[in-house]
Amino acid sequence: MGAREGAAPAVAVRPWEPADLGAMTAIWNEVVREGRAFPQTDELPDADAATAFFGAQTRAAVAAGASGEVLGLYVLHPNNVGRCAHVANASYAVAASARGRGIGRALVADSLAALAPCGFRGLQFNAVV
Repeated sequence: MGAREGAAPAVAVRPWEPADLGAMTAIWNEVVREGRAFPQTDELPDADAATAFFGAQTRAAVAAGASGEVLGLYVLHPNNVGRCAHVANASYAVAASARGRGIGRALVADSLAALAPCGFRGLQFNAVV
């Protein structure tokens, strides 16, 4: 039986690993350059900056294709500090070459499943560009 439209993509969403960093940075910077989804205007300039950025998140995860290639990612972190830290915020990025295949849906589903294990009670999007 062939894949049907809207079927789950053949990806595995998992925590990022150091070997993923180059692909993650390229995807993140591609979305930043497009200027349609993220409020940031500055790209991650090098591996050290990318490691610091992704490593500082409560959770950073990638969507990996059948052959292990990174197709997308998300970062999950508190939306604010103190008494607001129980609410998460997330950013999602999918490589332009992988869009329209359900990768974003898989990333969102995984981020929602990660909320409680990461200590969050909800997810808020407040910087939608």
